[in-house]
Amino acid sequence: MSDKQNIYILAIESSCDDTSAAVLYNDNMLSNVVATQKIHEAYGGVVPELASRAHQQNIVPVVHQALAKANIDKKLVSAIAFTRGPGLLGSLLVGTSFAKSLSLGLNVPLIEVNHMQAHILAHFIKEGDKKVPPFPFLALTISGGHTQIVLVNNYFDMEILGETLDDAVGEAFDKSAKILGLPYPGGPLVDKHAAKGDPLAFPFPKPKVKGLNFSFSGLKTSILYFIQRETSKNPNFVEENLNDICASIQHTIIGILMDKLKKAAAQTGIKEIAIAGGVSANSGIRKALQESEIKYGWNTYIPKFEYCTDNAAMIGIVGYLKYLDGKFSDQRIAAKARYVI
Repeated sequence: MSDKQNIYILAIESSCDDTSAAVLYNDNMLSNVVATQKIHEAYGGVVPELASRAHQQNIVPVVHQALAKANIDKKLVSAIAFTRGPGLLGSLLVGTSFAKSLSLGLNVPLIEVNHMQAHILAHFIKEGDKKVPPFPFLALTISGGHTQIVLVNNYFDMEILGETLDDAVGEAFDKSAKILGLPYPGGPLVDKHAAKGDPLAFPFPKPKVKGLNFSFSGLKTSILYFIQRETSKNPNFVEENLNDICASIQHTIIGILMDKLKKAAAQTGIKEIAIAGGVSANSGIRKALQESEIKYGWNTYIPKFEYCTDNAAMIGIVGYLKYLDGKFSDQRIAAKARYVI
């Protein structure tokens, strides 16, 4: 085993449609390369088979570039960390197979990583004097496939307090964008238009869900019916009111998230609150969380944009922490499309 102060982790992420590789030196990121697949834009969503093929094309050049940017030889690598799940099985298989082969070839340990755990632990990548959340803290993990409130007791002790019963918040953003005729991926475009609109222009109903769980399917349906009703009266309704519609949708979604987060904080007594996942790049959600510091006396932790979307640096930091703990995998490890924290 290498000196615990000189650990180089090569990390691989391939859970959906981004192929990424990163190199970490201890908890410091040296490189974080992401190849985004543009092919899915023509289909209005990720096509699993096409994603798998693109990963096969991208993974070797992406890993090569990550090592080159980090300016290290692959012989210095202490361990290979990779995303085991959750995600698209075909995409996960590409990253898993490559990581296992590279681990064998370099004769270094293999470390499997839960993608959602990695989103949360991305907060612990060293960034100057950036503050990190102290344990225990609450994490709101929001992405295209997940919406969860997680109690984080330590690096490897996490408990899901609430989660979506149907659709994830990222899907709610993307489907709403599709209803409005915006191209894929639509979530960032809703955010962009929302910044120029009136969030109170069009009220949408909030679902009544018990406990700390979420539901977004009803909201999507109400948005669809609203747009159908209004465009039947005025065919140009969406075009004429796009900013206000987006602002109203975003305001409603943020309200749903913050209501549950407030409830979780009250129930647990925890005021250390972090967000993670692709949707944490949303400017409205980031602003709402920042404002909650004054409103509710919370200490909030918001990741850099680079660590919000799928990336290998977050896989690398989990790899580093597991390396210190001696949590290694063997060659029998298999990808898991469904993988609970």
